[in-house]
Amino acid sequence: MNANFRRGWRSNRTVFLFVSLLVAIGLIVASQTGLLSPFEEVLAVPLNAISGVFNRFALAVNDYTTRFNDVQTLQARIADLEEALALYQTELVEAREIVSDYERLTSLLDYRNSVLDQETITADVIGVDVGGGLRTIAINRGTRDGIAVGMPVVTGQGLVGRVIQISANAARVMLVTEPTSAVSARLQTTRVEGSVVGLASGNLLMELIPLDSSVREGDLVMTSGLGGNFPPDVVIGQVTSVRPSERGLYQEAQVRSLVNFDTLEFVLVVTDFQPIDLSVFEESGGS
Repeated sequence: MNANFRRGWRSNRTVFLFVSLLVAIGLIVASQTGLLSPFEEVLAVPLNAISGVFNRFALAVNDYTTRFNDVQTLQARIADLEEALALYQTELVEAREIVSDYERLTSLLDYRNSVLDQETITADVIGVDVGGGLRTIAINRGTRDGIAVGMPVVTGQGLVGRVIQISANAARVMLVTEPTSAVSARLQTTRVEGSVVGLASGNLLMELIPLDSSVREGDLVMTSGLGGNFPPDVVIGQVTSVRPSERGLYQEAQVRSLVNFDTLEFVLVVTDFQPIDLSVFEESGGS
């Protein structure tokens, strides 16, 4: 039965193909001669509608594909921009550091040019100790560079302190803000003398100012050179307020250093100044 069915299907299939071919030829001829025009107009409406649906679907798919490709392109572009921004930020930080170092070194150079009678050497600050014991900084210069104990340390803004300990390639500097520090000083304008000491708060105080002396806010305080510990005319700071001392025997002035001790990176050591020890004369006078 199966064999008869297959033979019948092949014979029917041949007939079906032949009939289909004849129908197709007939439809083509009828279409060419205009016989199918009424049917074509009737069928055109649903076919156009179906065609429009497929067209809109195709456009939507194409738009989605285009947007997807655009998103991928934008994501890649954003990644490139983020990488470039990170690189530029790194370069900007480096450039700012260079500018900052340049400004500090220019300030030191200006100071050196303004005091041609002083010999100085530039040093990097390599350590800071402002808690517990002495307020000090460490610098990368020592005896190999001609540094000695007692040498003043300055910046373009003013006095930093003096060398108190030294090794072959490093030195320890006591800051002028250290409470045990005392610097003979005078006002730049009136030449009134006193002594500038460090306070526990990190500020400065000018003591022993005569009561009849004129002291005003904004007056510049300089080293006087008395006592032989520091050269004269080095800026210490600026007067911010004045008041009588507790016992009322003298005036005392709060002094603000122009040096930012929190951001010190470079300093100058005055190498041609040797502190003078006057205590030997006091001992000789007492004997």
